Amino acid sequence: MAATKGGDRITKSKSSSGLDPFQLVSQFKQRGPAPVHLWDPPYCGEMDMLIARDGSWIHEGRPIKRQAMVKLFASILRLDEDQHYYLVTPVEKVRIRVEDCPFVAIAMEVDGSGEEQIIRFTTNTGDSVIVDAAHPIQIETEPGGETPHPMVPVRHGLNALINRAVFYRLVDLGVERSTDNGEVLGVWSSHCFFELGSQHSST
Repeated sequence: MAATKGGDRITKSKSSSGLDPFQLVSQFKQRGPAPVHLWDPPYCGEMDMLIARDGSWIHEGRPIKRQAMVKLFASILRLDEDQHYYLVTPVEKVRIRVEDCPFVAIAMEVDGSGEEQIIRFTTNTGDSVIVDAAHPIQIETEPGGETPHPMVPVRHGLNALINRAVFYRLVDLGVERSTDNGEVLGVWSSHCFFELGSQHSST
């Protein structure tokens, strides 16, 4: 049987964990992330839900189009020590799949300049992250190549992939600095310098 609400078709199947998205909506009406790191519910199986690389949420093959529901799911998302992602409530947790990072940084604001500069990212789920020592910009490379894979921590081990447009703005904001490894390009935020890579590889 299928339930339809606001353009999203949620289909329950025998293989489903039994976690009803609409029950979650009724349980969690507070704004912002739930205290999932404080909860220790039993594992109740795997839900057919995927967070795609572009940040879209897909349930049983169908994208969830309602942003309010996406934000709800994001608010109860947790990464456990087994490196699997779970949707967690006080009474149950179910595993979901994540292609890359669970969030995507889609906007950037910059205040000030030099060491006083503050960089703030906004994610596709509405989280706001100030780049600082606890939330550093991390640059890895894509498997099998040299394409940068920039990320920023959001909360409790959950990272946001910095999308290409925002990363290009970040590179434009970069300044050169001499290090033991030569000249590097990086940005200041919250009195910390975050390397984006060598000047040659970042331009």
